[in-house]
Amino acid sequence: MGEPQSSHESVLLSEVLTALSPLDGARVVDGTFGAGGYSRALLEEGAHVTGIDRDPTVAPFADALTSEFPDRFVFVAGPFSELDTLVGEQQVDGVVLDIGVSSMQLDQAERGFSFMRSGPLDMRMGREGETAADLVNTLSETDLGNLIFAFGEERASRRIAKAIVEARKSAPITDTLALAQLIEKTVGRKPGAPHPATRTFQGLRIAVNGEFDQLVAALFAAERILPEGGRLAVVTFHSLEDRIVKRFFDQTKTAAPQSRHLPYSAPIEACWAPVRKPVKAGKDEVGRNPRARSATLRSGVRTAIAARPERAAGLGVPGFRRGVA
Repeated sequence: MGEPQSSHESVLLSEVLTALSPLDGARVVDGTFGAGGYSRALLEEGAHVTGIDRDPTVAPFADALTSEFPDRFVFVAGPFSELDTLVGEQQVDGVVLDIGVSSMQLDQAERGFSFMRSGPLDMRMGREGETAADLVNTLSETDLGNLIFAFGEERASRRIAKAIVEARKSAPITDTLALAQLIEKTVGRKPGAPHPATRTFQGLRIAVNGEFDQLVAALFAAERILPEGGRLAVVTFHSLEDRIVKRFFDQTKTAAPQSRHLPYSAPIEACWAPVRKPVKAGKDEVGRNPRARSATLRSGVRTAIAARPERAAGLGVPGFRRGVA
C-alpha cells in the first residue's frame, strides 16, 4: 500500500521549522496533526514528534508516519486543548499549532465544512456533539444572528439569521449548498469578492467545535508543558484567532487588573521572550497555495517564569451566549 495522499499543504512550513529550531533530537508536539505535513517535516529534520488530533479521519496519515518513523513518531487521539495531559510526563522542546479547518477537511463534502459542495451540514471535527444543522435549525433568530456576527464577523448577520429562520419554517436546512445558496440570495454576491457564505460558515464551524475555547486552553497548556527555552509556534487564519494569540504572548494583556488604590507593583515578568514578529506568507507560497494568503505565524521562546493560571480575560475572545440579546 502506498502512502495516503492529501491535497493539504502545510502553510508557512519553512518559517515554522525556523521558529522551532534547533530540531535535530528535539521533542516536538504537533498539536493539530491533520494530514501530518508539519510532523513529517519535523521528523525529516531529526525531531521526535508526538502528533495530536481529535479528528478520527487522520488515522491513515498517522499510521503512515508511525510505519516510516517507528522510533520517533507517536500519535495520540484527543483535543489539542489537552495536549499537556495527552503528552504526559515526557520532555517537550517545542509545540506547533495550526488553527482552523484544513484543506483535507474542506475537500470531504460529507464533513460539511465547505459551502462549495453539497453535503450534510455537520462541521464537527471530532464527530461528536451538536452539528451546524442543529444550530441552524434550533437557535432563535437573535441567537443565530449574534453567533454569526461574533464568530463570523458578518455585518449582514441579522439579515442572514432572519432568512434562515424563515426558510426553516418550510423544511429543516440540512445541506451545505442549500445554506450557501440561501445566504447568497439574501445578501447578493459581488464579482471577485469572497463567497457571501464564507463568514457564516466560519462562525458556525467555530461554534460547533468550540474553537476559541480550545485555542485558549491549548496556548496555556503549551505554556505549562514547555520548559525554559521551549518554543511555541502558532499559525492562524483569521483576525479573531490571531488577536487571541497576539495577546497571549503579550503578558500585559492577560494580567489581572491592578487597582489604582493599591501600591505600585513591579513590572510583570514575561513567560515568553523573545516573542518574534508575526510572519506572513510570501508571494511564491500564496501563488502556490492560496490558503496561505490569510495565514499569520506567531512564535515565542519560553522563559523560566512559572506558567500563568489559564485566563481568557484580556485575550479578546469573542463572546456569544445563547439567550442574550
